[in-house]
Amino acid sequence: MASGSWTLEIEFSVQASRIFKAAVLDWHSLAPKVVPEFVVSGVVLEGEGGAGSVRQLNFSPAIPFGYVKERLDFVDVDKLECKQTLVEGGHIGSKLETASTHFKFEPKAGGGSVLKVVSTYKFLPGVEDNEGEIVKSKETLTGIMKAAEGYLVANPSAYP
Repeated sequence: MASGSWTLEIEFSVQASRIFKAAVLDWHSLAPKVVPEFVVSGVVLEGEGGAGSVRQLNFSPAIPFGYVKERLDFVDVDKLECKQTLVEGGHIGSKLETASTHFKFEPKAGGGSVLKVVSTYKFLPGVEDNEGEIVKSKETLTGIMKAAEGYLVANPSAYP
């Protein structure tokens, strides 16, 4: 079984703590507001939003699968860092055996912030890595994170 990973950095004009709260801790609530063309609804299924919590995001037909359930494996609010693992939905069981993503938000010199993302995955037997899907994943993640940034810029009192 093949495995792989990809990395991505995204710069923001807003504070790291604000984008972390909006795009990670409260993403299940904010996503349907800022990217309704992709995310129809979201809910925390288990826990209270911290490590061990499981949440589900339900997608529009614009996404090639109906939903994902993700577990927050690690959340460090002080370090603005988290790791989440897909536990159901998405390509889990059809293409992927496992998939997880690590997010780390850091303040940027001169203001704003940068997000460093590391996504790792393990394919099911017979499935090969597809560079086109990696590019699309990075573009989609960048787009939704930029939508969260746009919301924060337009709503300066949100997620203080």
